[in-house]
Amino acid sequence: MSVAFISHSDCGRHDTGWSHPEHVGRLRAITRALRNDWELMLRVEHREGRHATAEEIALAHDAAYVESVRALAAAGGGRFDADTVASEGSWEAAVAGAGCVLDGIDLAVAEGRRSYCAVRPPGHHALRAHAMGFCIFGNVAVGAHYARSRHGLKRILIADWDVHHGNGTQALVQETEEIRFVSMHQWPWYPGTGAADDRGPKETIWNVPMPAGQAAAAYVQAFVGAVDAATANWTPDLVLVSAGFDSLNGDPLGGFTLEMDDVTALTRAMVERATSWCGGRLVSALEGGYAPDRVGEASVVHMRALED
Repeated sequence: MSVAFISHSDCGRHDTGWSHPEHVGRLRAITRALRNDWELMLRVEHREGRHATAEEIALAHDAAYVESVRALAAAGGGRFDADTVASEGSWEAAVAGAGCVLDGIDLAVAEGRRSYCAVRPPGHHALRAHAMGFCIFGNVAVGAHYARSRHGLKRILIADWDVHHGNGTQALVQETEEIRFVSMHQWPWYPGTGAADDRGPKETIWNVPMPAGQAAAAYVQAFVGAVDAATANWTPDLVLVSAGFDSLNGDPLGGFTLEMDDVTALTRAMVERATSWCGGRLVSALEGGYAPDRVGEASVVHMRALED
């Protein structure tokens, strides 16, 4: 059964400017890399995702905040904070990014398919009522709540290997006892959260802070070990992956040392576990990654490993 490659043309409408690290060239690099791998390009199913509704976004976010995002975009855009901007097209981009993840979840439930969602803006720093760190809506966190409310899935695992702590994802899921969150991230680093002893109010959070510049194998081992600890005597019904490729060696916004073989190892570890837990139901979504050509290469490697 083929892997689905899910994206939406509206994700390109979030215009941050080419000087901003999170620009549309990140998605274009993924498409370019996929075109250069014809065998994979012909195997994957290319799907145009859908737009999430405001009500679906409000499963994780404050409804007034959701409306404020729509209003800011309708007014021509502006700035949420020092790092996070909106343009006229940012509403359509943000609901398309979340909607692609929801589409992947629908596909996983209906057919047991795995998918990679190439979306922007990213999501794992977005808070309930605030944008943050390039992120407007918590795409994966919205997906976790959607899987529970729409499909009746109970136990959701979110695994995040972005170089930055997924503080927004943690904030949006930590009150729900049957959603577990694993985040491996550089420490100390932006946003300054994610200490190892922060387990959340219901002990459902596994934070794995790691120093920069370690051997790549140390990151892979730490991440997989935390996933196994989080799922001991607890079997997920769905696995969501926040695939942050700023954890790659040489990314301008991180100090991790992962290479393409490590992307393969991380992905295969999650596929193997999802296969044993929940029939392979796994949805992956792009988070960070600010060296576009490396993001494109890693996305292709990631999709190849999702096939295994």
